[in-house]
Amino acid sequence: MGTLQRQVAGSSSVSDRKGIDGDLVKIPFARLARPYIILAPALLLTIGILVPFAMAVYYSFTNFSFKYSDYSFIGFRNWAEIYASSKFWHSFGVTLTYSASATIVQMVLGMAIALLLNQENLLARSLRIVLIFPLMIAPVVATLIWQLMTNQSMGVYSKLLKMMGIEFNWAADPSSAMFTVVLVDTWVYTPFVIILVLAGLRSLPKSPFEASQIDGGSAWFTFKNLTFPMIKPMLLIALLFRLMQSLQEFSVIFVMTRGGPGDKLMSLPILAYTEAFAYKEMGYAIPFMLTLWIFIYAVSHYMVKYWSNTQKRAAGQ
Repeated sequence: MGTLQRQVAGSSSVSDRKGIDGDLVKIPFARLARPYIILAPALLLTIGILVPFAMAVYYSFTNFSFKYSDYSFIGFRNWAEIYASSKFWHSFGVTLTYSASATIVQMVLGMAIALLLNQENLLARSLRIVLIFPLMIAPVVATLIWQLMTNQSMGVYSKLLKMMGIEFNWAADPSSAMFTVVLVDTWVYTPFVIILVLAGLRSLPKSPFEASQIDGGSAWFTFKNLTFPMIKPMLLIALLFRLMQSLQEFSVIFVMTRGGPGDKLMSLPILAYTEAFAYKEMGYAIPFMLTLWIFIYAVSHYMVKYWSNTQKRAAGQ
């Protein structure tokens, strides 16, 4: 029976290439070109990414500047100078502090709110719609709104705090600047985490939770032994995206503080922008961003590998 099936399959595949009388059938050009047409956008996108990246790597080994018409190859001098400078390590620390603070707060809040909204009632359904609104606003616009609301002279939040006898300078004070930008980032991006976690919660099977409820399992027992292990892959995806984005965050910090007060919030993207467009030293600025790219690539590679192993363990492999 298996031999007969292979013969039938073989004859059908041959008939696709030959006519009934045994003559070869010409395959239409559109059919031959179909795989290449499908892959063409991905190829163009890859070229569009790799060409600027290769140019950036090349210019990082030059003294290219907007102040002069010519430039020369200087080797690793730019790289050596940035790693020897204190402003690089300060900016690297600011970047890590900002990304870690924003990511941890958003993951905890996002998971907690998603657990609260994983219900079927009118309030939960209404809040699920309302919480999406921050994602519909561009980060620059959202930051400008927060900048107005925290303004010392006319900001609504500043006035409310003054009415309660509290003097809080928000981003104008070095001691509260990091808190302010993390607060804005949390307001803008926490709904992203909520949506991902809530989607994972809604896709979980109900039978294990019903069995736990029948056996008298507490809410903490159910979360620790059922909910959290089952949504862990979804949490890792949310963590990966939020960590990568917060490491390269530019708009929130730049619009809110321009890297200040002083250099308090001078993260690597802000420092690279300042060196490239304020001081016109593009060749010197590029290694800052390439270093950040290397760090993000290493972190994301490790997290993707960890997520893959988590998926395999969940599947029993």
